[in-house]
Amino acid sequence: MRRKESGHVDTPAVQVIERMFSLIDMLASRADAISLKDISEKTGLHPSTAHRILNDLAIGRYVERAQPGSYRLGMRLLELGNLVKGRLNVRDAALAPMRALHNRIQQPVNLSVRQGDEIVYIERAYSERSGMQVVRAIGGRAPLHLTSVGKLFLSVDDAARVRTYATRTGLHGQTRNSITQLSVLERELSKVRQMHYAHDNEELELGVRCMACGIYDDQGKLLAGLSISAPASLLDDSWLAKLRATAHEISNTLGFVAGTSRD
Repeated sequence: MRRKESGHVDTPAVQVIERMFSLIDMLASRADAISLKDISEKTGLHPSTAHRILNDLAIGRYVERAQPGSYRLGMRLLELGNLVKGRLNVRDAALAPMRALHNRIQQPVNLSVRQGDEIVYIERAYSERSGMQVVRAIGGRAPLHLTSVGKLFLSVDDAARVRTYATRTGLHGQTRNSITQLSVLERELSKVRQMHYAHDNEELELGVRCMACGIYDDQGKLLAGLSISAPASLLDDSWLAKLRATAHEISNTLGFVAGTSRD
């Protein structure tokens, strides 16, 4: 077990997380800032322990110092709360149109959002009749550059951010069709910007192709991607018009107005 220079044993990570949640829950129960002394008494944590964890939370803006020696919840939690709210709103707005689109094409329809360097699947409309096994369940993740929705999100990043993404991830591939070179990815993203939709040509999984269109909010910001995935031999380009119309319907529900500038 690792020891600090003072000779004290480090607190196990799980215990630190439990104490962190205890502090956040206690602060959430109070409308006003609360002193370190009161925080210590209400949580049962030693003042030095509470002070250390609160300082770490303050660095991440999860907690803020209202004044010396007193704390309250920070703005980062509001930002995260709004992010979660936005995703839930997207899902609520998308669910019925997704099911209607699936009924028309009989292939899986997916709703995904960006989280860091990956997309996360947050909803899916599919049935056994599609003839394709759904590999990635709701909550599944995939690299941005290997997916049609991921390319949509990368396409709204500037060149410097795309290069940083490529350096950070290494553009690792999963199939022989995967894009693993920055120059190729840049050309692909240029096409996405021009066409306002993206393809995945068996880049994430052999035998599976996808097409995706963006879902936008009232400010024209890309919130999510709507995609159709199908066996490579069955993906029909004529579905693109239906996909566009469905994504547009969802965007309209979220307040998007045609002509609003996009990312």
